[in-house]
Amino acid sequence: MAEDPTKKNDILELAPETRLPEEEAAEQEQSGFWKKLKRGLFMTHTELIDKVSDAMSGKVTLDERTFEYLEEVLISSDLGVETSLELVERVRRNALKEQVGSATRLRKILADEIADLLYELPRPRLAGRGPLLTLVVGVNGVGKTTSIAKLARRAQEEGQKVMLAAGDTFRAAAIEQLALWGERLGVEVVRQGQGADPGAVVYDAIHAAKARRMDHLIIDTAGRLHTKVNLMEELRKIKRVIQKQYPDAPHEVLLVIDATTGQNGLQQAKQFSASVGVTGLVLTKLDGTAKGGIILAINHEMNVPVRFVGVGEKLDDLQPFDKGAFVDALFAP
Repeated sequence: MAEDPTKKNDILELAPETRLPEEEAAEQEQSGFWKKLKRGLFMTHTELIDKVSDAMSGKVTLDERTFEYLEEVLISSDLGVETSLELVERVRRNALKEQVGSATRLRKILADEIADLLYELPRPRLAGRGPLLTLVVGVNGVGKTTSIAKLARRAQEEGQKVMLAAGDTFRAAAIEQLALWGERLGVEVVRQGQGADPGAVVYDAIHAAKARRMDHLIIDTAGRLHTKVNLMEELRKIKRVIQKQYPDAPHEVLLVIDATTGQNGLQQAKQFSASVGVTGLVLTKLDGTAKGGIILAINHEMNVPVRFVGVGEKLDDLQPFDKGAFVDALFAP
């Protein structure tokens, strides 16, 4: 008896989709990362959930006192005064229009408005006539050098030929640390000795990256307090050296911020932006902070997108920022 072709087609259509091992590994990596992020934002999450519930306790509709309380909650969660005021006004318009009467619905409106305020810009494409050049800046102790290694690893995974430049010449340990990461990753590190002119290191690195046809040059800089005028001027000098040798660069200026610093991170963003024109943020240590709201404050008030967030020391503990996952980590039950 001949086979029924219809049944054969049904069987083929219902067959499970074949998945490659690397696809499954990538999915597991992403899942593990966002679980870490959710744990890191647990305190911010709990504060928002509990206090929004408190705001609606015993109420059928919202009143002005509820909105004032919500404003206090957002400010205490490090969203910043300006951002908190705008969020409350947005929530007020929608909540009054809907005659909101439950904490669950109020949380949903707040989550939607936060997602709407956050914005993400596409990452820079590789430069057509030279390498993509990323300048990495930040204050002392934020995990800048480690973040550079993680960025280099991500670039390698995307098929890019990467070179690093040890522009932090103030500390011999910084040069050695970056060189060690270079060995581990198998990438060349352009460096000079401690006390060398950072501009000279950058100059050499640009010429080397072009000569070797690199896809991506990532430049480390010395950690500096954003309040020190002379150190910020030196950073501007490094940028001038870059633009003299490579007029279209830097294509990205990434500011690394320790998320546990809260509102101080916003001040850092303002000062570094004024000096070198920050184009994106790398927020580290989100695995142990109650100050996750700083992401929204900097993103909104500075019009600077968060490019990457970090939740640990491993190379895969730095991932591109995903506003949907971030909002979910803050508000999901």
